[in-house]
Amino acid sequence: MTRGRRDQRGSAIVELVWLGILLLVPLLWIVLSVSQVQQGAFGVTAAARAAGRAYALAPDDGSGQRAAEEVARRALADQGLEDAPLRVIVTCTPYPRDCHNGTSVITVRIRSSVELPLLPDALGGGQPTFALDATHTVPIGRYQEVGGD
Repeated sequence: MTRGRRDQRGSAIVELVWLGILLLVPLLWIVLSVSQVQQGAFGVTAAARAAGRAYALAPDDGSGQRAAEEVARRALADQGLEDAPLRVIVTCTPYPRDCHNGTSVITVRIRSSVELPLLPDALGGGQPTFALDATHTVPIGRYQEVGGD
């Protein structure tokens, strides 16, 4: 009767190691992904704030758009997202064609994304990304300095 039984000594350690690996790998991926997304969220928030300020301080809409894109790219780079895609969208109310008119409200929207780490192409057919979006609103004052002598 005892001949049919296998010796079970040492198998608990093996099972514990395999269970640990099976639970640790997904947990590690989740922690790395969340930190990557948080890094991107900090980056787009800082980029929206900086782009809004740069646009408002520019002398006209054309140079404001260029300045906003430049500082947004720098803000993303400060967070380690140099290669992240970037889209800067500027809207103004109540003067949509003249954002630097007194009493305008400038809204800058930054769109970007981050790639989630450590996921092989075989599982999803490409590197998965997480979309990020941030806005910042800057009012233009009624009274503005006009270039003088």
